[in-house]
Amino acid sequence: MKIALPSCQNQIDAHFGHCEYFTVFTINDKKEIVAEEKITSPAGCGCKSNIAGTLAHQGVNLMLAGNMGQGAVNVLNSQGIDVLRGCAGDVKAVTQQWLAGKLTDNGIACAEHEHGCHEG
Repeated sequence: MKIALPSCQNQIDAHFGHCEYFTVFTINDKKEIVAEEKITSPAGCGCKSNIAGTLAHQGVNLMLAGNMGQGAVNVLNSQGIDVLRGCAGDVKAVTQQWLAGKLTDNGIACAEHEHGCHEG
C-alpha cells in the first residue's frame, strides 16, 4: 500500500492544490512504513493537474490531506485513490496515526474550492 500526503517542509500542507511536494510512504503488511519518497507537485492547481494520475501510476491508493475541495476528491477517487481530509502536522506522525486507526475523514470540503478548483 502507498499513502500520499500533500507536503511542505515535512508537514501536511493545508492546501492540497498548492503544496510544495507529495510525500509518499510505502506500507508493508505489518502496517509499517518501509519506504519514503517525494514527488514534486505540478505547476497549477492540483485538481486540474495530472497529479492524480501520476500518484495512481506510482501505486498510491490513499491521500491523507488537510483541506481539499470536492472536485479534487472526485478526481483522486476516479483514479482509485481514497481521500481522508482534516489532517495536520508532521507527515510521518500523521501516517502513523492513520496506521494505528486514530484518524477519520472530517468530510469537510474546502469552501473556496467548492466548484472544483479556484483559479490562482
